[in-house]
Amino acid sequence: MVDQPVWDLLADVQLLLRFHFMQNALAVGTLVALLTGVIGYFVVIRGQSFATHTLSQVGFPGAAAGVLAHTSPVLGLVVFCAAAALGIGLSGRGTAAGRRSESAAVGSILAFSLALGLLFVRLYAGSAQAVYAFLFGTILGIGDRDVAATALTTAAGLAAMAVMGRPLLFASVDPEAAEARGVPVRAIAILFLVLVALSVAVAVQVVGTLLVFALLVTPGAISLRLTANPALALVLTVGLALLFLWTGLAVAYFTLLPVGFVVTSLSFLTYAAVRFGRPALRLVAA
Repeated sequence: MVDQPVWDLLADVQLLLRFHFMQNALAVGTLVALLTGVIGYFVVIRGQSFATHTLSQVGFPGAAAGVLAHTSPVLGLVVFCAAAALGIGLSGRGTAAGRRSESAAVGSILAFSLALGLLFVRLYAGSAQAVYAFLFGTILGIGDRDVAATALTTAAGLAAMAVMGRPLLFASVDPEAAEARGVPVRAIAILFLVLVALSVAVAVQVVGTLLVFALLVTPGAISLRLTANPALALVLTVGLALLFLWTGLAVAYFTLLPVGFVVTSLSFLTYAAVRFGRPALRLVAA
């Protein structure tokens, strides 16, 4: 039996916040949406959605490796994500050939890491339920320690983005000109991917790979179709990530639908409306 919405905003918010697990879920979800919104904008303008998808999926074999080694699955997740980020970053960017080599490296790393994950699960004699939890997350079972860890990670990630944001934007839009002006384009590219990897590694523990990828890519893709202004697009990306997360949690609470399904569905439908709605309106007007 689930609570039913009364269709009064204040009353429904009070229903959402009456349980401690929902307070924690909203707190962590908000923190994750803030961090993934900021990072996701740069992921989209740099054309690194495939690389980000790989980093979100590498968490599974990383957690499996940690379980197999009888250590923390979180440690294995962080190590694998960071190693994958370094591998992708070192493959090179900045020219057409560099982008092609990065794409090949991403595909190779993804295939190899997933194969390792399958091997680790097969070799592990015990239950791998804890590993599979990383695929979908446990956002409705978040503890106070998860909130504190996510808050620290979000603060560190946002601080890093504040420092490297301007040179990263320059290097993303025109890497050749940025390099000519003395911007360390390759170093920034590698640092950015490592930051994405560490952010994913922490967020995946509570929201799962499915939700992390949806928040990292779709809001940024929507905002860039609505405005070319970097500052406005960044604010819009973060706002959309928060909107999708909050709405998804509310719908999941009142219906018992999976949070990841609701959030990804909302983000996809919004993207489809923006992507195909505007051309359709222009066609009708013509």
